[in-house]
Amino acid sequence: MSDHIRLDSVTVNAPDALALAQFYAEVTGGVAGGTSHWAAVTGPNGFIAFQQVADFRPPQWPGNDVPMQLHLDFLVDDLEASGARVLAAGAKLLAYQPNSDHCLVYADPAGHPFCLSTWSGHDLAAAAGTNS
Repeated sequence: MSDHIRLDSVTVNAPDALALAQFYAEVTGGVAGGTSHWAAVTGPNGFIAFQQVADFRPPQWPGNDVPMQLHLDFLVDDLEASGARVLAAGAKLLAYQPNSDHCLVYADPAGHPFCLSTWSGHDLAAAAGTNS
């Protein structure tokens, strides 16, 4: 036995877990599987799980009536091309865009904000001294 703990995945609340996993599989080229109660998408660069929540209310961006509890960041080469891809899959471009020079904020079909960014989170973490 070991007390080693490693970061494995993120589980996101959704009104329909499989539907949301299928959305993220479509936009990332991953594979979705599971049920409407619990599902996941796996791909070449990660794994995200989704769980059904009966009283799900989508977060509001940038408001706080239903606060955003997390958001996903996706590294892209071309904001315009990747933006067209997520819109075609069912995302919505949100009105408030605080960093539109390098990052665009969308909502997935369940209302979770997510970002397409040309800036890597790993690079930002390294600059802040948090990469291990």
